[in-house]
This record gives sequence, structure tokens and C-alpha cells, in this order.
Amino acid sequence: MRYFLEISYLGTNYHGWQIQPNSITIQGVLEDCISKLLKLKIKLVGAGRTDTGVHANQMFAHFDIDDKINDTDQMIYKLNSFLPHEIVVKKIFQVNNKAHARFDAICRSYEYFISTEKNPFELNKSYYLKNKLDLKKMNECANLLFNYVDFKSFSKSKSDVKTYNCKIFKASWEIIEGKLCFKIKADRFLRNMVRAIVGTLIEVGLGTISKDDFEKIINERDRKLAGYSVPAHGLFLKEINYNWDEILVNG
Repeated sequence: MRYFLEISYLGTNYHGWQIQPNSITIQGVLEDCISKLLKLKIKLVGAGRTDTGVHANQMFAHFDIDDKINDTDQMIYKLNSFLPHEIVVKKIFQVNNKAHARFDAICRSYEYFISTEKNPFELNKSYYLKNKLDLKKMNECANLLFNYVDFKSFSKSKSDVKTYNCKIFKASWEIIEGKLCFKIKADRFLRNMVRAIVGTLIEVGLGTISKDDFEKIINERDRKLAGYSVPAHGLFLKEINYNWDEILVNG
């Protein structure tokens, strides 16, 4: 039987989602906790990866067991009692045996936060940038992203992917509670893509990159031409969407 977990976490003290040797990761902590609770060796398959220091409002993962979980609410309660305070399991629910947390995701949304004023309470949840940014120019260039599908310019170098194509559904800057927030939604994301786009758009906002430069960066397909990769701690995996009617049991 296959179950989905819905999880939230603050990634500050973790080396990302995926298990790594000699590192504390979200996946590793969750697998250890679930395995002890169920007295079984549990292997989680995540909907994706988040890098060191990146947070998630919503992450999904799936695991398989032979027997049905009779009381998921009780299991959620016990897991959250054992888990560190930075990790929360929100839901556990059965899906069909072919449902896949990663491959069945239709799209994902990210948000990146920038604080323009020094604030100790935002230290690990937003990127402090005191320079004044031109939000109008940044949004003009963000709108250009809809005209393209190949985003190799914003991908981590030497990424092991078959294609650099992504379909972007949303990309815009907003002001939320005094912070600048970049919201982006796509069918898939390349490694480091959001942070590279944000870094490049910041350079647009600072006036060091023009609108024409921004388009040229995309067309050249060269990561070296794009802007810097902003720090991980301002990035949140906001939402993952599925066609629930197809993957839920009795859905």
C-alpha cells in the first residue's frame, strides 16, 4: 500500500531534503522517525529536492508498506511528537499504488523573500538587501520568462538533465508585509533555477542589466552570463499540485 505525506519544514539547520552521507537532512530525519514508529525500514520518495537552507511550506513524499494504517491521525500526532520542531507532518493519506510524489506532480510554486530593512527575526527566512530596487523593471523582465521554455542560462552547471525546458505559469514580484516577494510557478524547475532567476532580476532592479540584456542571457543559454545565485535562506517551496482525482484511493 502506498501513502503520501504532506510536510512543512524550516530548512535552516538541514543539508537540504535528500539523504547525504554524514549530513542531517529532512528526508533522513523523517525516514528514521517513521521507521521507528512503524518498526519497519521505510524509504521515502520526495516530490523533489530542496537545497541546504531552503524551506518548504508544502512538500510531499510517498512510502510503501504492506499493511493499512488504521489511524492516520494518531500516526501524525506521534510523528510530530518525535520530530524536531522545524519539521511538521500535516497529512498522511493512502493513494493508489502507482501514484508517485515526484513524477505525478503537475506543477510547483516557489516564493523568494527579500527584506529591505535589517530585521533579526527574518535572519533565516529572507535575504537582506539594502539597495533600492526598481520593481517595475524587475516585473517587466519577469514577464519575458513566459516567452521562453529553455532556461539553461539559469540552471546549475553540469546538471544531469535530458532537457532544460520548463513551462512557466507565473512569475511576478509583489510586496508582502513590507518584504519583496518573487512568486514563480512552473511544471518543473532546474537545479538552482529560482535562485539564479532572482539574482539576475535583482541586477535588473539595480540597473546593471537591461531588458535587452535579460533576453540575451536567456537566448545565449550560458549560466555564466546570468546573475548571481541568491542565498538559499530566502527561498520557500510554496506548493505542489497534483491531479488528486487520479491518484487518491477512491478519488
